[in-house]
Parts: sequence; C-alpha cells; structure tokens
Amino acid sequence: MILADKIIRLRKQCGWSQEELAAKMDISRQSVSKWESASSIPDLNKIIMLAKIFDVTTDFLLKDDIEVPDPLHEGTELGSIQITLEQASKYVESKIEASALTTKGVVLCVCSVVPLFFFLAMAETNRLNLTDDLAPAIGVVCILIMVSVGVSFFIRTNQYENDIAQIEKEKFELAYGVHSVFTEKLQQFRGTYNRWLSVSIFMFIFSFVPLMFTSIVFDGADITHMMLIVLLLMISVGIYILAPVTARYDAYNNILIDRCLDTEGSRRTKRAEKLAAFYWPLLTAIYLGWSLWTMNWGVTWIVWPVGAVLFAALVGLMELTTKDTTQV
Repeated sequence: MILADKIIRLRKQCGWSQEELAAKMDISRQSVSKWESASSIPDLNKIIMLAKIFDVTTDFLLKDDIEVPDPLHEGTELGSIQITLEQASKYVESKIEASALTTKGVVLCVCSVVPLFFFLAMAETNRLNLTDDLAPAIGVVCILIMVSVGVSFFIRTNQYENDIAQIEKEKFELAYGVHSVFTEKLQQFRGTYNRWLSVSIFMFIFSFVPLMFTSIVFDGADITHMMLIVLLLMISVGIYILAPVTARYDAYNNILIDRCLDTEGSRRTKRAEKLAAFYWPLLTAIYLGWSLWTMNWGVTWIVWPVGAVLFAALVGLMELTTKDTTQV
C-alpha cells in the first residue's frame, strides 16, 4: 500500500474531510488532495506530523510493504483487544445514556421527600383539608413510589453494560487515529465541562441560602418546609446539570487511558458507587423509621443535609484509608 492510500485510509478512519486534515496540519486542502492522488509527496516534517496526528509510526507511512500500522506508543499488552473509532464512539454514547438513566434515578430519590414537605406545609396552614395525620401518610406513600421508580432507572442501566465493559473492564489498545480524535474532543469539551461544573457547584452551595434566610427572618414550620423543597430542587438541578457533562468527560478520559484498566480514578469511582448503593437506602430507612417513630416530621428532615455532608466525609475517609493501606 502506497503512502497516498494510507493517508486516505487513515483520514477516513478518523472521520475527517480533506479540509479538516489540512486545518490540523496548517496547509491547504489542495496539498492534501495532491498527496492522496499521489501527485506530490509530503516532506519529512509533514510525514512526522502525519504520524503524530494519526497516532502511527513513520515506518508505516513510508514503507509500502507494511500494511498494518504499528502502534506509536510501545508497551501494548498481549491479549488486549483493539478499540476502533466506531467502538469508542459507541462507548461514549452508551456512557452518556446510562448516566442519563442514573441521573433520573438519583433526582427521583433526592426529590422523593418533596411531596412530604409540601403536604406537611399544607397541613400547617390548614389547606387542602389535610390533617396532621393524613399529610405524613400521603408523603410516605409518595416517597415509596418515587424511590421505586428511581430504582427502576438504576436497573435499566444494565442494557448498556456490554458496550461499556469493553473499555472499562477489558484490556484494550486504540486503533490508529482514535487517540488523536478523542484527544481533540477532550480538549474542545474541557471548557464546557469546567463551565457546567462551576454552575452545578454554585447550585449545591447556594441551595442552603433560602433555608437559612427564611429561618432567620420568618417563623413557621410551613415556610421551613417550603424552603426545604427549594433546597432539594436546587440540588436536583445541580445534579441534572453535572451528571451528563461528567459522564462525557469521564468517557473521553477512559478511552485515552488506553489499556490502563485499574487506574486510581476508576477505583475511586467504583468505591464511591458501592458506598452510595448501601448508604442512601440506609439513610432513607433511618429517616422513615425515625419520623414514623416520633411523628415529628418538622425535625427529622435534618437527616438529609447532615447525611449529605456525612456521605462526602465518608468518601474522603475511605480514600484516605485506602491510600494508607496501599502504601503499607
């Protein structure tokens, strides 16, 4: 295979047009066209640049007898699978779709107590003909329904497991051109990720302000309940903003890891997921048990902000103890 054919093949494998390749090399489209038609040959500096862009060796480009590209980065492990551009793109799509389902489940679980606070506020103001006994009962039913629906979203993420497993659970190497494509995508997406990350963090921090302000200025359980609803809704909005961009950002990074399966980042995520799967159902059970035992719903809500802070502390403590154990 001659150089012209290899340039065409690599360019199409990356999904680029002649204009896009020319822009990456800071040359004209006519130059790329001449290379691909074998009317001219790129000089040595351009050959080196092509090898870097396509993530192949210069030997592959220059030697006609080499049909299969050698990996630019040495150290490929035996038994690893090769991930093509199509497979990597499918992984990103599956990761985002699975994250969307998980986000819906988390938001439903977080907002599951919103109806309870609403009905308690209505009961405090004698609206909707709700009594102090009926309001908690309806709220608990709403919690159980919303949590059940949320769990169903978690279960549905299993349909993407096969597409995700190739990248996250198998030893792999990237086909030529894939590394450069996703490096560029990651660089272009980093600004968007940082922007939405800042917005979501602001939502998390500012969510406590309405509750703090009203507790100082106003006196009444109904106002407190309504501000708790605002707090939970703001946290949910922050989660809904953060989850999809984080999923895409992590997917790009997981692809660019290239064969490194057991990274610190992936281990940290898996540990947090295991803790969350146990922690939040337990916290819900504690909240319901305490509330039903004391019937003091105006006080037991404190479980949620305290529980959120405790969860973050437990994740940090778990990382600290894990590092100490690995260093021994």
